[in-house]
Amino acid sequence: MSSSVASSTARPAAVAGSFYPASPKVLQRTVDDMLQSAEVPKSSGSILGLVSPHAGYVYSGFTAAHSYKMLSGMTPEAVIVVGPSHRDYFDGVSIFPGASYQTPLGEVPIHASLRAELLAAGKIITLSPLGHGAEHCIEVQLPFLQRALGSFSFVPVIMGDQSLDICRKLAEALASVIGKRNIILVASSDLSHYHPYDEAVKLDKRVIRLVEEYDPVGLLDKLEHHQLEACGGGPIAAVMLAAQMLGASKASVLHYCNSGDTAGDKDAVVGYLSAMFTREFTPKAH
Repeated sequence: MSSSVASSTARPAAVAGSFYPASPKVLQRTVDDMLQSAEVPKSSGSILGLVSPHAGYVYSGFTAAHSYKMLSGMTPEAVIVVGPSHRDYFDGVSIFPGASYQTPLGEVPIHASLRAELLAAGKIITLSPLGHGAEHCIEVQLPFLQRALGSFSFVPVIMGDQSLDICRKLAEALASVIGKRNIILVASSDLSHYHPYDEAVKLDKRVIRLVEEYDPVGLLDKLEHHQLEACGGGPIAAVMLAAQMLGASKASVLHYCNSGDTAGDKDAVVGYLSAMFTREFTPKAH
């Protein structure tokens, strides 16, 4: 795998104008409207992780808004976004070596010390531009985070390998650096791809059931045997495992739809899920 030293490079927005509006004013209004329209439950615990889709906003933005509305008013130390590599093929996990990611809403700085801790915690994690250049799965999450949190710093993590072994090692590294800190994990993933509407719903419901049952190992097993589909199944499993190590015991599905619901064409659709993983509050004895 390619390796780099940390640099002052900013990663320019790669999919502004295609996956989401390039105009800052239009983008802000688009994201704010979706966040305002999303109806979400009050969390009964401490939010440790989220799942959010990564398609164009016209398709999956409203589903994504449900996850990010849960963060409204929060002030985490940092956010770690874990996504799959759609373009580059490499072993292990890469973290962008530059200083920031850019969106039309401004630069999002990378939390350098947290990145360094992650690199030290996991042998499978490398400082590398692989998986970051033209990849959309992290970039499309950032405008939602910018509007939900205001200013924040983050660590962009791309999985080149989504095997159970890599998911476990990444989860262990994530849990070890997060500990008791207020750091939010985000798994970037879509669900089934290009099946007829009814078939897609059946496939996606099976993924949703495994998420709700908090079974990341079962999810990965069925993905590896091609019984289910989620392009970011590894990121979902790694975030679930890490959140579990940090005390999460509950998974809540916040919204599901597919592109047939949002774009109209139901012959070949893509599925979208938002979910959260929480550590439930323990009532104090009186």
